[in-house]
Amino acid sequence: MEGVSAVPVPQPRAEAAAASDSPGSRRSLAAGLLLGAAGATVVLLSSGQTWAEGKASVGGGALALSAEGQDVTGVPAALAIVGLAALVAVFAVRAGSRLLVAGLLALSGLGAALSAYLGAFDSDALDAKAAQSTGDSSATIEALSHTAWPYITAAGGLLILLAGLLALRYGSRWPTMSGRYERDGTPRPRKAPRTAPDPDRPEDLWKALDRGEDPTREA
Repeated sequence: MEGVSAVPVPQPRAEAAAASDSPGSRRSLAAGLLLGAAGATVVLLSSGQTWAEGKASVGGGALALSAEGQDVTGVPAALAIVGLAALVAVFAVRAGSRLLVAGLLALSGLGAALSAYLGAFDSDALDAKAAQSTGDSSATIEALSHTAWPYITAAGGLLILLAGLLALRYGSRWPTMSGRYERDGTPRPRKAPRTAPDPDRPEDLWKALDRGEDPTREA
């Protein structure tokens, strides 16, 4: 009777490692990192640019005023920072926690995009500047115009959103920060037990004392 050959059982960790090393997971990982980092950078930089311009009437003349993105709304920049933190945290967690962090990443991008888009039609920031500059609380801005920067900020938010969607779809295949230090399912070699010091060898007694051991205690 022929012997039955043993069929090797694949280890779950080994399968996860193989999935994380696949070309598809590497591409999605690289795309997620690139989109998230680029989107956050775009949002942070464009939030500091001029979003709106206009003129306020002062003593029969006109005073030119402008408002930066941070004057209009600080939400996109704040959410971009949250998105960056979530992008890093995706690699520090796993399983269900990774899905939650990926969802936070996607929501931060969506919120940044929506708030920036709405800021493209906002006039409150310039009206407040007009009231402060003229000393008239009822003063408003005339000839109001907006630049392209709010839309660029919104585009950056969409990049963060895409990074979050990639993390939701493929994040389970991405490696974790500590993944390289995990076992692959094989048992670790055990350390050899320490033998009791030889009382006839003074150097062994001194080494035991250095280790904080009692050389007179039996093993």
